[in-house]
Amino acid sequence: MKLQCNLCVYFWLPILVQFLLMFVVTNAMTRQQLKNAGKLMKKTCMPKNDVTEEQVGEIENGKFIEERNVMCYVACIYSMLQVVKNNKLNYEAVLKQVDMMFPAELKEPVKATAAACRDVTKKYKDLCESAYWTAKCMYEQDPSCFMFP
Repeated sequence: MKLQCNLCVYFWLPILVQFLLMFVVTNAMTRQQLKNAGKLMKKTCMPKNDVTEEQVGEIENGKFIEERNVMCYVACIYSMLQVVKNNKLNYEAVLKQVDMMFPAELKEPVKATAAACRDVTKKYKDLCESAYWTAKCMYEQDPSCFMFP
């Protein structure tokens, strides 16, 4: 039964992501809609990276546990958000996703935090570390606009 559920998630997830992208081309999502979409990404990335809710459930509130599997969970989320290109976080892709998905009141603050943390990725060759420290930087820049599943 568990195998069937995992197969369903892997089958339906790309379809859901494509649907969300088509929806947001003309409409930005609300903060709650973004959170709801993040739940499916979280359910996919948690088992892939062997993390628990206790390890990743408070990232949005600034609780970053410095463990390899948590770092790779963050990278998985960013990959699913399609902001990873050539195994690196891509600043232009982040801006594009913010423009497409975020509500108007969050677009500029999120872009500002992304700009402030843009160079964090240059310090790390590893995607997991780069993603983790970038997310942490973005939280520290402006916790009020930081969203993470």
